[in-house]
Amino acid sequence: MASEAAETKKKAAKKVTKKTAKKAAKKTAKKTAKKTEKKTAKKTAKKTTKATAKRDLGVYNLVVVESPSKAKTIKKYLGKGFQVVASNGHIKDLPKSKLGVDIKEDFAIDLVPITGKKDKIERIQELAKDAQEIYLAPDMDREGEAIAFHLAEEIGKKKKIHRVVFNAVTKSAVNAAIEHPTELNSNMYNSQKTRRVLDRLVGYKISPILWDKVQRGISAGRVQSVALRLIVEREDAIKAFVPEQWFSIEGEMAKDGTAFEVKYYGEEKTKKTELVDQTLVDKIVSDVKGKKFNVVEVKKRERKQNPTPPFTTSKLQQEAANKLGFTAKRTMMVAQKLYEGVQLRDHGMQGLITYMRTDSVRTAPEALDSVREFIDKKYGKDYLPTDPIMYKKKGSNKVQDAHEAIRPTSLELTPDEVRGDLEPDQQKLYELIWNKFISSQMSQAVIDQTTVTFEAEGHFFKANGSIIKFPGFRTVYLEAAAEKASKKGGNDDDDDNDSADVKSGILPDIEEGESIPCSKNPEAIEHWTSPPPRYNEASLVKDLEEQGIGRPSTYASIISNIQDRGYVEKIENRFMPTELGIVVCRMLVDSFPDVMDVAFTARVEEQLDEIEEGKVNWKKFLKDFWSKFEVTLEKAKEEMKNLKSQLIPTGVKCLKCADGEYMIKWGRNGQFLACSNYPDCNSTQDFKKDLQGNIHILPKDWFHDPCPTCNKKLEVKKGKFGRFVRCEDYPQCDTTLPYTLPINCPECKKGKFAEKKSRYGKIFYGCTSYPDCENALWSKPYKFDCPSCGYGIMGERVTKREGHQLQCPKCKFKVDWEDTPFAKESGDHDEHPGA
Repeated sequence: MASEAAETKKKAAKKVTKKTAKKAAKKTAKKTAKKTEKKTAKKTAKKTTKATAKRDLGVYNLVVVESPSKAKTIKKYLGKGFQVVASNGHIKDLPKSKLGVDIKEDFAIDLVPITGKKDKIERIQELAKDAQEIYLAPDMDREGEAIAFHLAEEIGKKKKIHRVVFNAVTKSAVNAAIEHPTELNSNMYNSQKTRRVLDRLVGYKISPILWDKVQRGISAGRVQSVALRLIVEREDAIKAFVPEQWFSIEGEMAKDGTAFEVKYYGEEKTKKTELVDQTLVDKIVSDVKGKKFNVVEVKKRERKQNPTPPFTTSKLQQEAANKLGFTAKRTMMVAQKLYEGVQLRDHGMQGLITYMRTDSVRTAPEALDSVREFIDKKYGKDYLPTDPIMYKKKGSNKVQDAHEAIRPTSLELTPDEVRGDLEPDQQKLYELIWNKFISSQMSQAVIDQTTVTFEAEGHFFKANGSIIKFPGFRTVYLEAAAEKASKKGGNDDDDDNDSADVKSGILPDIEEGESIPCSKNPEAIEHWTSPPPRYNEASLVKDLEEQGIGRPSTYASIISNIQDRGYVEKIENRFMPTELGIVVCRMLVDSFPDVMDVAFTARVEEQLDEIEEGKVNWKKFLKDFWSKFEVTLEKAKEEMKNLKSQLIPTGVKCLKCADGEYMIKWGRNGQFLACSNYPDCNSTQDFKKDLQGNIHILPKDWFHDPCPTCNKKLEVKKGKFGRFVRCEDYPQCDTTLPYTLPINCPECKKGKFAEKKSRYGKIFYGCTSYPDCENALWSKPYKFDCPSCGYGIMGERVTKREGHQLQCPKCKFKVDWEDTPFAKESGDHDEHPGA
């Protein structure tokens, strides 16, 4: 009986299981069918959308450029029948995770799509499928040529592909380029590949050695490391400099109500005497005191000063640094916008300048005609030379070359005409380029110079005077160096070496044979020779160019890189190497003398030019380089000093213990000061150096909350991934936390906002309850209820057009910063007043 009941139960259970399984299977089948239906519908919709889009496009040619703003401008010029798409720079590159160069296989390169560019490549391929003709129009330099080759590889239809280049983004230049397309330049691409492979070999092979010997995360670069060497060697020269004493003797005279300066010249009328002997100086001053000075020679001459060529990239960077205070990076970013196109209220989208990466000084014939007509109309015939001025590059006999100098694209778009349409930086740089170009085709300046030589008691003195008789090109533009000399009252050039150190001014009418007394007796002034100055933006760019390190288009990134890596810092607008920069530079010079050699680096640039011209085989060049470099690498691995174990004494006493001295030490986040008595004393400090090399301990940046482990203070530190907080008692208490703002997340009501860095280095603020709460903001949050929707926080926002504001992350409502309580605070946003 019991067994029958059990059997019945079993059967019933089986029935239920079968039913459940059937139900589950039905449900699964239903779900799968639904999913498949959805997928199919999505695919169909996508196909339909694509088909509709294709139908809407009609018959078209495709133009691919580098930047979206340039695409917008060009689309406007070409109109119907053309689709213009931007690649947003390079689409393929060597992989970041590995070397990507197979040395054994004849330097075969493994190019992969750049992260985030897959959709862009697919979009270009899609548009290319139905295009009648494809015009690849990236920039006209080596990098642009590489982008064009990569695009051609991805598109694949060789017959339909043309290469087009234009020096300016103007309607005439773009249409002319489309009408006269060229072919892809394999020599130019080979040159770019060679540079890329060289940089990869140097960077990826040397950097791991530096990680092992110095500090994780630092790196070496083929060109950047040589630029660092210039700065370090300049610092060495400053430290080694021994000042020497010298004197000048200066007095003052007056005639017909005009005062002028006289300065001691020498013991002979035609030979300068250097004043380094105090006894001689005292004798001269004593001899001439109260005496009349006899005029022995009055030399008058007319000097003509020539205008200088329009800007090359490096000259633009130098002048923008000197006259506008722009960094090289800022100059290039602003110039890029002016080149690609700016929206003008009366003229639409217009490219305002020609291509800004050039070392040419040539101007196109039609532009010469234009500027001459403009000068004649605005300034008159006296300001216009008889013939156009033809400039040629230093060290080159070529007046003609493929590129042009940087100039305005249209002389109708004067700086006044575009004022109000341009941002302040754009206006300033455009005016600089405009004035330089106009002045480059104007007449010479004519300057009357007078040098008067006096004699008193056998000692000779001189006075200089100059008057600008005709300003010529100086009416429009004077280079920063000449402008500085003019303001100081000195000569604009050094034609007359004998009197170059005598200040110029306006002289009265003086004749030979006259005797003039001093209104102020000559006095001795003590001087000391000065060390060479530290580099600023302009002088570093000048030296990089003169020594052939890198190319004008790379100067901005070179300067940025050595600062970003912590090798160099900018103090009072001058570049100063950090301790890390100095030691890394010395270690690289010792272990890699060729790579760090200025002449070798310059020669590499010349050979890259020769590869571009088809004179040198790129693979042979790389083989020759690698055969020597490989030997040096192995030697460096064995012989390079291990800096991690080294400490540099500073002479600064420890603030925590009685007899300790702070030593410079390297940690994974850079340099810091550590007590020599470690581990007995664990005092550490952050520091900075001034221009004299003195160490200044930085005040501690304390966090708003105590340590959750030991209740001591938490200190704010800077690391590779941004700010973090660490217990002051580290390493005894090893509590390390993310840097958080004292604001509760309005979404989960539990977490706070932690400051984080994206993989691209951009700061964002994410909830500490992640992944349970995914609330994150790109802008800095403040505890301020949105007046519109009541959301508990608003984000900081600063734009050129609308200024400083808070904006609600939810409804985008904006509040002016001045109308918030934070505007009245001290400005220390990190403490978040009102939080």
